Amino acid sequence: MGALTRFLTSAKTSWIMLVITAVAATALFALAGSEESETAPSVGLPSSAESVKVDQLLEEFPSADATSALLVFASEDGVLDEDTLSLIDQKAFGDLAALALDGAVPPAQVSDDGTVALVVVPLEPEPDVAEQTARAQEIRDIAAADLEGVRVYLTGAEGFEVDIAAVFDGADFTLLLTTVIVVAVLLLITYRSPWLWIVPLVVIGLADALAGIVARQVASAVGIQLDASITGILSVLVFGAGTNYALLLIARYRDELRLHESRREAMQRALRGAGPAIIASGSTVALALLTLLLAEIAGNRALGLACAVGIVVAMFFALFVLPAALVLFGRGLFWPYIPRFQSPDAISRSVWGKLGRGVSKRPVVVATVGFVVLGAMASGLLFVQTGLSQNDRFLQKPEAVQGQEVLAEAFSAGTTSPAIVVVPLEDAEAATTALADLDGVDAARPGETTDEFARIDVTLDASAETDAAFATVERMREALDDVGSGEGLVGGLDSQALDVAEAQARDQALLIPLILALVFVVLVLLLRAFVAPLLLLIAVVASFFSAIGVSWWLFQSPLFGFPAIDTNVLLFSFLFLVALGVDYSIFLVTRAKEEAARLGTSQGMIRALAATGAVITSAGILLAAVFAVLGVLPLITLTQIGVIVCIGVLIDTLLVRTVIVPALAFITRDRFWWPRRPALTDAEAARQGADALAPEQPHALSR
Repeated sequence: MGALTRFLTSAKTSWIMLVITAVAATALFALAGSEESETAPSVGLPSSAESVKVDQLLEEFPSADATSALLVFASEDGVLDEDTLSLIDQKAFGDLAALALDGAVPPAQVSDDGTVALVVVPLEPEPDVAEQTARAQEIRDIAAADLEGVRVYLTGAEGFEVDIAAVFDGADFTLLLTTVIVVAVLLLITYRSPWLWIVPLVVIGLADALAGIVARQVASAVGIQLDASITGILSVLVFGAGTNYALLLIARYRDELRLHESRREAMQRALRGAGPAIIASGSTVALALLTLLLAEIAGNRALGLACAVGIVVAMFFALFVLPAALVLFGRGLFWPYIPRFQSPDAISRSVWGKLGRGVSKRPVVVATVGFVVLGAMASGLLFVQTGLSQNDRFLQKPEAVQGQEVLAEAFSAGTTSPAIVVVPLEDAEAATTALADLDGVDAARPGETTDEFARIDVTLDASAETDAAFATVERMREALDDVGSGEGLVGGLDSQALDVAEAQARDQALLIPLILALVFVVLVLLLRAFVAPLLLLIAVVASFFSAIGVSWWLFQSPLFGFPAIDTNVLLFSFLFLVALGVDYSIFLVTRAKEEAARLGTSQGMIRALAATGAVITSAGILLAAVFAVLGVLPLITLTQIGVIVCIGVLIDTLLVRTVIVPALAFITRDRFWWPRRPALTDAEAARQGADALAPEQPHALSR
């Protein structure tokens, strides 16, 4: 460790790390080129899911190589008149037919009240996004031409694909720009220096750019695709965690500059002090993320792999590149608040230390009140609803969603998302009869056939992706088990959404306990204790529940107006809050462990709180703000993750780490480190008259 820190900080060798990094970065940028992620999130169900099996069987049907666009014509002032309907049919049989697969478009279907007409345009799949967008615009132009008093919507499979691509177009750049601005402003406020903030921002910015490239290459090597939502979260996580590590290192570097005349020796000491905490916290986050590789949902696995790579890259830049960059400059980098050699001990004047001393006087009362406050904030958990439909997942509803809603109001509720049933050919008639008689089924119509299978299109009487629709799908699956060979399968949008919800529930049941166990083991190995890790874990889980409760009240308010929390939000939020929340406790408790060796447990915790309070608070506020930036992306799922993590980090930073964890340490005292006996017990420290906030001698840490 000593040789490595000298290599990173020595005047003769520190520049080598910067040169190596620059060359490696240039090579990676050159090799990666302008590779981009997929435009929109995919479903990613396992092949064992029933809806996936249906999709695989549908590839054998004649219509497998076809898609469709749904054109919805809605009157703005009453019933569609005969002239309008005639013009719509002319478009269907004329210019629209010229674009359609096989040159044919069925006539318009008109709603019972005569206010809405639906035209289904069969199309050949277009893999090129630009070409697909151009074709969609041509269809819109043809449909809307010469129509007055009629709103036209393009929806269906084609409409959704085009609109989602448009929604995510440029989203990564917007997110990156907003993140950089937020981080730059907060670093400027934190350091109150006109140029110090530039160094960590450039280093972490480069880490973010390289993390995206490395993550895509690693994911591609194992057959995983990264979509825009994953790369967005990756960028936020690298900036947030990387900046946190930079804040911790620079704060320790500032302290050591007061104790050492040589800035290079000060950086060596800072790396020895902050390095283990950064490695422990980063490893905890990375290992927790890697548990997602055990998930059933491909999107969960992709997020876990990409973000784990990002955390490793962020740690590397914080521990290797940032120190080499900082020691290039003198103490003037901190101007106007320059840490002079042998200047007064700032820790002894810290308000956080005084807060810690106040908490130490009545720790039981403080801990009790703290947990009561957390419980009150968690009350929203009693009312949480989960599961967002496809139409509810966008902050601003695109045209395809608006068209679906118009269709749902004008036609049977399930018209927009019929269930697709595939049965053995010999069971087709019996299956159609059985399905038509079920509660919740509006109609069952035989469709295409192959040599082995038949397709049945089933219209439900419930709106898409509702509990009623899911219940009907389950009844359909049970009924098909008793028809013929029992090999009938149910697919379609509702079936897919049900399979996703069930897969997410299985992932949560597996991964949440695994994440908790993993974090606990890492804390035990780091602290060589059992009581402290257990208390830290309880505190951070309590802050997660509080964050969910507060967030639910916000989501139900007019500010957001979200109907529910998306199915994957709870798992992702739990992962980020537990892993990142433990980071701050690691920063605090590892410093407390270091200080306890000469001050005892209680005074060591006060000293640790005094030393880390300002930097951890700054880091927490910065991380919360960075995750809140996810709100600039178009999906409600990402906004919900951003809000929950933002609130949870603030709770953990301002209440749990500042008040509750110190109070628990003061209550348990030396038992906090059980079964390890502290080097200096509280009783021994009291006899020596140790005072955490007494001014420290300049070379006290240099021995």
